[in-house]
Amino acid sequence: MSNFYCEYCGTKSSSISNLTANSCSRHPLGSSKGKHKLYEGSEKTKYSCKYCGTSASAISSLTGNSCSRHPNGSGKGKHAPSL
Repeated sequence: MSNFYCEYCGTKSSSISNLTANSCSRHPLGSSKGKHKLYEGSEKTKYSCKYCGTSASAISSLTGNSCSRHPNGSGKGKHAPSL
């Protein structure tokens, strides 16, 4: 059985429909102002930020911190997992 993850917060779900039907606490527009976004990469032992290369063992750990090289500016966005 596959797991599906939110790109913004790392929430795990057993189905895409359940994942994308719920609000995301780390949505770029603000907490609960948008739905979870499907992470389209594969499950990995380490996830890397596509902007700066920082790595973490879980998407939730990676996306919980600000990225110094985010396109919106330093400290103005969270790390984003690369595919």
